[in-house]
Parts: sequence; C-alpha cells; structure tokens
Amino acid sequence: MKMYLTVVSLSALLCSIFSYADDIPETHEQKIVEARTHAQALGGALKSRLQQAIANGGFEAGVNECYIAAGPIAKQLSQNGWQVGRTALKVRNPENQPDEWETMQLHKFADALSKQQPMPIEASDWNEQKGEFRYMSAIVTQPLCTGCHGNNVAPDIEKVIKQRYPEDRATGFEVGSLRGAFTLTYSEPDDNTSK
Repeated sequence: MKMYLTVVSLSALLCSIFSYADDIPETHEQKIVEARTHAQALGGALKSRLQQAIANGGFEAGVNECYIAAGPIAKQLSQNGWQVGRTALKVRNPENQPDEWETMQLHKFADALSKQQPMPIEASDWNEQKGEFRYMSAIVTQPLCTGCHGNNVAPDIEKVIKQRYPEDRATGFEVGSLRGAFTLTYSEPDDNTSK
C-alpha cells in the first residue's frame, strides 16, 4: 500500500490532463476517480523506472527499461475489473494501437493541446448495455520524452529503438504536443461467469 501511494504521488509530476469528459451520470463519478488513480499510478511507475534507468545508463537504458517494464506494470494495475494501458496515434509498440473510440479521443486531445486549452485533458464513456466504462487521459510530451520520441533522436538510441520496436512510429514529437494517452476500461462482472 505504501509503495502504491508513493507511485500515485510520483505520478503527479508526469503529465497534465484536461477535462474533456463526455456526459457521465453522476452515479459513475466514482469510476472516473478510480480511473484517474490507476492512470496516475501507471504514469508514476513508468516515469520513476525510466528516470532511474536513464540516470544509470542513458536513454538507451531507458528504451530497454520501457520495453521490459511497461507491460508488467500495466498488467499489475489491471485488476478488479480494470484493464490499464497506453495508446497513441503514433505507437512504438504495435500492441498499443488505438481502437476507434480511442482514436477519436486522441484527435480531440491533440486539437485541445494545439489550442493550448487548460489542463487536464481527459475523456470518459459509460456503455450501459455492455456494462463498460472507458476512460482516457492525455500524455503530454515533456522535455525528457524527446530523447527517445523527439525530432532528433541520437543514432545510438535509434538503433536500440529499432532492435526493441522494429515497427516504431513514435518519433517526431515536440514538447507540449500530444504523446499519447493512458487508456482504461472497467467491465462490470458478468453474473453468468459465477455459474
């Protein structure tokens, strides 16, 4: 619990989020709060691991750490009905490709950032028929991000990226632009699964 709270606290440093939420019934506000907490925990844990790896071995180590740690961290936070992950319009890992709803939100986020709208940037949707709640929060490109995702990635770093992510498309980002988003889905338990 102490580690979880530390991760949540660290995440406050990661990125800014602007409220772009669709109309959610008041009864589902708790899910928004939970989603924000999970997104912040994922962001904080990733940032902490990346900063430590970069401090110890440069951006090449950061790429390797992201490759090794991102999936397990998301999996660890995906519990109690939640699926936690990341996506972007230009993904590094093809497994993070956005679906139709995520793509639409990412375009809205990019537009909001280009217009310098106030932070935070987020979106949510409740599908009553499916019993499914979805949430996204924008990841804004920070100066640290440009070492591996910017316009002028060093050749040594580029080489490691290509080794780890042969289908990489996640470069060319500028500070303040949309890097991607944390994406979360909560599914209500199916009563039939207990039979």
